[in-house]
Amino acid sequence: MSYQNYVIAAYAVFFVVLLWDFVAPRIAIRQLLRAARLRVARQARPDLNQPLTRE
Repeated sequence: MSYQNYVIAAYAVFFVVLLWDFVAPRIAIRQLLRAARLRVARQARPDLNQPLTRE
């Protein structure tokens, strides 16, 4: 009885999970950085709902 297919499948699953553990945090960090940049840009632009004043 050969366990070759089982071993190949186990290694394949291991490498897929290893790759996901490498990629998933980078995706999350990229999303968080994008959200932070958008928040800063939103806070930096002038509020257009304020009435105009003469000073």
